[in-house]
Amino acid sequence: MSFGQYPQRRLRRNREHDFSRRLVREHRLSVDDLIWPIFVIEGEQRREPVASMPGVWRLSLDQLKLEACEAQRLGIPAIALFPVVETEKKSLRAEESYNPDGLAQRAVRLIKSEAPEVGVITDVALDPFTTHGQDGIIDGAGYVINDITVETLVKQALSHAEAGADIVAPSDMMDGRIGAIRHALETERHHNTRILSYAAKYASSFYGPFRDAVGSAGNLGKGNKYTYQMDPANSNEALHEVALDIQEGADMVMVKPGLPYLDIVRRVKETFQVPTFMYHVSGEYAMIKAAAEKGWVNEKAIVMESMLAAKRAGADAILTYYAKDIARWLQEE
Repeated sequence: MSFGQYPQRRLRRNREHDFSRRLVREHRLSVDDLIWPIFVIEGEQRREPVASMPGVWRLSLDQLKLEACEAQRLGIPAIALFPVVETEKKSLRAEESYNPDGLAQRAVRLIKSEAPEVGVITDVALDPFTTHGQDGIIDGAGYVINDITVETLVKQALSHAEAGADIVAPSDMMDGRIGAIRHALETERHHNTRILSYAAKYASSFYGPFRDAVGSAGNLGKGNKYTYQMDPANSNEALHEVALDIQEGADMVMVKPGLPYLDIVRRVKETFQVPTFMYHVSGEYAMIKAAAEKGWVNEKAIVMESMLAAKRAGADAILTYYAKDIARWLQEE
């Protein structure tokens, strides 16, 4: 197929002026693309800084209320909640994960009461609740037992739905958990509770600051999650994971991490044509922050370019710790 040659065709023509660049722009970032991850803690009037993530805080529920209302004012569609669980509430079997009066469940009810226009996404995973920092229940050798873990994940997801969560987001990578959760939601008449599956979650080195933020890094110690999170070397496997989760009832799928895995975002979107989200993870955030604080990069410019890259790859929505900043930057334009 021929599209003409120089000088009849000069691709720079459309780049000359701002108006023509805007007219031919292929992808755009808007506030509608943003999901804001927030860490929550017990107590009152608490805003604990996350040392490895400058500008990110662990918030008590009264402070979460303020931020949820700010999200609503800025038009951010949804907040993703990540609880920081007190040590005494952690256990081998993660019973606190499905406590109807647990931190995550109370946080859901608070947001739905105080900022009803904001969607609430809850993390369905056991690592914040286990004494060993793994995403499931382990056997004597430390191996995460799949089916027993799924039973607990179902209880956790149901407790979130009953608290009013709009979307439950299993991020554990256990086999079969989407089907089990969907069946339980249907049985309990939570027909419209959506499932956002972390369908292609890799065993990545980019998660370190997040594990510090939720307090699972110390429990995990020198352990790893290689037996259930995906090998970063694999691409075709991601398509099999996504296919299974869609068949089992996922409404949306997640690729995690973000920018280093844009090839996976593109393959998933082109193959399945389903709502495909990307998590711009803590390590990505921390690296930009560190470089910006050194004056090595223009923070706003590199963040906006990164988000646009995600959109160009096919992401329908992006979980990012920069969500509030981006929403404000977009308002200023």
